Amino acid sequence: MERFKETRRAGLLGIFGNLFLLIIKGTIGFLTNSQAMIADSANSAGDIFASLMTFIGNKIASEPYDESHNFGHGKAEYIFSLFISVSMVIVAIKLMLDSAFTLINHNYMSFSWLLVIVCIVTILVKLCLFIYTNKLCKKYNNILLEANSKDHKNDCIVTSFTLISVLATLVQIYWLDGIVGIGISIWIAITGFKIFMESYNVLMDKSLDEDTKDLILNIVRNYEDVQDIKHFYTSPVGYQYMVFLTICVDGNMSTFNSHELADKLEKDISNLDKIYHTIIHVNPI
Repeated sequence: MERFKETRRAGLLGIFGNLFLLIIKGTIGFLTNSQAMIADSANSAGDIFASLMTFIGNKIASEPYDESHNFGHGKAEYIFSLFISVSMVIVAIKLMLDSAFTLINHNYMSFSWLLVIVCIVTILVKLCLFIYTNKLCKKYNNILLEANSKDHKNDCIVTSFTLISVLATLVQIYWLDGIVGIGISIWIAITGFKIFMESYNVLMDKSLDEDTKDLILNIVRNYEDVQDIKHFYTSPVGYQYMVFLTICVDGNMSTFNSHELADKLEKDISNLDKIYHTIIHVNPI
């Protein structure tokens, strides 16, 4: 499927792009003792892991259904998104402690124009990756791409603050570097927690959103022969949902006609982008 091919391509681009940024940011960060840049380089290391998880998770999720996995492997997207979120929180805690230690011990950075250049290169690379992955995320509704897209956007903002802290040293404001490092850590942790909760909700079979539920109910109500709806359940299957409905029809309707009605209704509902499959049970009144 095109969806999985595009996600794989985005994952590979993320891996190579972040590997390049990790090398230049880590090298310059340690040479100049910039805590914000070191934090930024550690963030790039986390981004490589996130892109790798996107690549692996997408590969598993693209596998079709089989005898052992009747609804496919779509939930792999959310399992690997959990890995990404946990890694982000762990990195954030480590960076926060390092930045606080730098402030307490006054272990300040030395200014270098190389820091400015690295920041600008990082912002440009991450902005391009964000635009690309965000476009794919909206097109395919893929949580792995969403996690990567948010990560790229966060990196643009984070590195912008790193650039500010670097420039601040020109006017002897050295403490800002540690403050920015702490701020970056908090930002990473919050983003990781949000991704974790979104993945967790799907893995715990959170039901379909209310707007799509209303859309499905309106489709059902457009069928005059449907006199009532008794049960309406949904369950996530990867990025889509299974729909289970019980409809009530006239008890005098023939079995053939009632099943024909259910078949048409199932097709109409399953045509929605968020729906993987629909199963309808018919009850006579």
